[in-house]
Amino acid sequence: MSATTSTVGGRWLVGATLAVLRHPSLWLTALGQIRRLAAPGWWRRAPFLPLPDADYLRFRLVTAYGGTGADPVPGDLITYLHWCRAWPEVTSGH
Repeated sequence: MSATTSTVGGRWLVGATLAVLRHPSLWLTALGQIRRLAAPGWWRRAPFLPLPDADYLRFRLVTAYGGTGADPVPGDLITYLHWCRAWPEVTSGH
């Protein structure tokens, strides 16, 4: 198991994937974020998934949840993806 999957847990990855699948309007946003956040050379290392760098993910989880060690709620991912989708409009001044 990679450091990233041990950071969030395999159960969380499944729950997060299912949460995103229930929101087709966020699929392109999710794919864009996967592309932006995937660790460089992810295809050369097991588990061969485009996961973020473990240190970056750990930092983001501590800043978001205070370092409690608990897995994030998959619904928070949906909120984050809505924010990512809206961000260009917010910053464009329209």
